[in-house]
Amino acid sequence: MSEKINRIVLAFSGGLDTSVILKWLQQTYQCEVVTFTADLGQGEELEPARAKARLMGVKEEHIFIDDLREEFVKDYVFPMMRGNALYEGLYLLGTSIARPLIAKRQIEIAKQLGADAVSHGATGKGNDQVRFELGYYALQPDIKVIAPWREWDLTSRTKLIEFAEQHQIPIPRDKRGESPFSTDANMLHTSSEGKVLEDPWEETPDFVYSRTVNPEDAPDAPEYITVDFERGDGVAINGIAMSPATLLETLNEYGRKHGIGRLDLVENRFVGMKSRGMYETPGGTIYHLAHRGIEQITLDRGAAHLKDELAPKYAELIYNGFWFSPEREMLQAAIDHSQEKVTGTVRLKLYKGGVYVVGRKSPYTLYSEKVVTFEDDAGAYDQRDAAGFIKLNALRLRLLGRRDGL
Repeated sequence: MSEKINRIVLAFSGGLDTSVILKWLQQTYQCEVVTFTADLGQGEELEPARAKARLMGVKEEHIFIDDLREEFVKDYVFPMMRGNALYEGLYLLGTSIARPLIAKRQIEIAKQLGADAVSHGATGKGNDQVRFELGYYALQPDIKVIAPWREWDLTSRTKLIEFAEQHQIPIPRDKRGESPFSTDANMLHTSSEGKVLEDPWEETPDFVYSRTVNPEDAPDAPEYITVDFERGDGVAINGIAMSPATLLETLNEYGRKHGIGRLDLVENRFVGMKSRGMYETPGGTIYHLAHRGIEQITLDRGAAHLKDELAPKYAELIYNGFWFSPEREMLQAAIDHSQEKVTGTVRLKLYKGGVYVVGRKSPYTLYSEKVVTFEDDAGAYDQRDAAGFIKLNALRLRLLGRRDGL
């Protein structure tokens, strides 16, 4: 160490990795470590993290366990969903979108307590190290970042367990020996990767799935629900008004019941390698398709098609960790402007892993039955106008054909 660190704020889950990191930071930097645990709706009891931090000598006033569920959905998930963001056309970015909020809160705590460093448990092979640290530097440019996985010599699960036992750090029973796969969870999704998932030819074992029933075992009868939107954000299910987090939790339950939102993906990580992961995004999958459904009748063709062109870039920025970048904020402004009239109701059919938009209505609809009808439209559309439209669009094709002797 070339510099003196006085206080570190650690993103702390209470699991094996971050517990070892906590002790390692205390020993290596000989300073006070503050723990921060974010409740993002991961469905786990978080008080054990408090007990673990206490056991390892962290002062009570320096143990932060914050309920960020509403902020997570309202200020991060919903804005992302307005953009119809899918990384590489499939991934709903459940892990990616959680990282900037965690980084933001860590920096807030660091400023509050006068800490001069922050730390995380992401490895040097993954995307999360990039996402956390881009967030830190964007919000506090001169912050010191400590990434133990890039510094220490604890390079295996066995070495972590040996370190934990040497320092009397409690180890969950399922962490002794090789775990079958690693997971990350929040209200939007659960991701699993590694071990039994590393061979992309092998089908994901059913025991990996934790958020959804097997679609084959889902109810034999379809279920219909409605989702109401105002200015691009969900506000009600089946006519019952809900907060952002409650709405997503409710959709998660529908998705769990009907086996919706499973994704087996080989993706391109920002750091350069390909990785195979399994994602479960039950409520998010329903919400994404519902949002696209209401946009179908409320967005003009030009706006809708431009949004679809912007979406891959927007998704890539989030995936790569650039949530706080000016280009993401510029795209967000354009996306949010497009949502001013995205208000109405979508009806969905849920059945054995599938989500189907079966109805949509809006006070701002651009859909006109009078214009599109195959029956007499009483002069709403003069079909003879199409001849000139086609000839003008065909002009360059006809000129090409004549030139080429066709």
